[in-house]
Amino acid sequence: MEPFSVLMSVYKNEKPDFFKTAMDSVLNQTVRPDEIILIRDGYVPEELQKVIDDYIHDTALFTYIPLEINGGLGNALKIGIEKSRNEIIARMDTDDISVHNRFELQLKCFEKNKELSVAGGQIEEFISDRCSIVGKRAVPLADYNIKKFLKKRNPLNHMSVMYKRSDVLTAGNYQELFFLEDYFLWCRMFLKGCKFVNVPETLIYARVGKEMYQRRGGYKYFKSWKVLERFKLKNRIISFFTYIVNLIERFIVQVMMPNKIRGWMFKRFARVKSNQ
Repeated sequence: MEPFSVLMSVYKNEKPDFFKTAMDSVLNQTVRPDEIILIRDGYVPEELQKVIDDYIHDTALFTYIPLEINGGLGNALKIGIEKSRNEIIARMDTDDISVHNRFELQLKCFEKNKELSVAGGQIEEFISDRCSIVGKRAVPLADYNIKKFLKKRNPLNHMSVMYKRSDVLTAGNYQELFFLEDYFLWCRMFLKGCKFVNVPETLIYARVGKEMYQRRGGYKYFKSWKVLERFKLKNRIISFFTYIVNLIERFIVQVMMPNKIRGWMFKRFARVKSNQ
């Protein structure tokens, strides 16, 4: 199979045990990467730095890039994309768990379709441990349905994707947009005619906090959505009617709705129950 890189960014709030679990899930794959790009986004506590040092010294796979100042996830991933030595790159968060054959499933997608730009998959979310699944974020599978879904919501689970470096760069790489850097990138790749796919299998067990669903609100978050919706409208991804509907829905949910109700809404309508 084609050589590939894994792109990860770690920052000061990451717990060392979570980082270890995530890293081990990358190293114990049925198909192992030949490069792991680890961006340290600013200062991290001594305990976490020791764990990082242990991994990068024990494994020759690492391209380690320590940034002195925290510039945010989008900036870190932008640098990682530029530094990657491989065309195929898989994203991975430093507190999630990849299923053991995740990379194998995604690489097969690229072997099957040489025009493919991004391959993602389903995620299951847990709170305290792997057995406490609280929901599943299901996304559409086929390119046509992904692009249709993109008009209303993010059609890819960012922590699950594998993509072609050249196509990401052609679309302008990651760009700053508070909490929406990935969705913004998919929209620009859509405009470049890129092809997408999501596999039906769960690829990632994503660690979420108890307040995660409630935090997805506030005026700053809504402002990011407004910028993105304007971009979609300007580039004719959506109609003016869809633009207005999207903004009204986002304003109600993100600005007007109390946190507890917003949390319930996300669990009830934005997630499906897992079979586990």
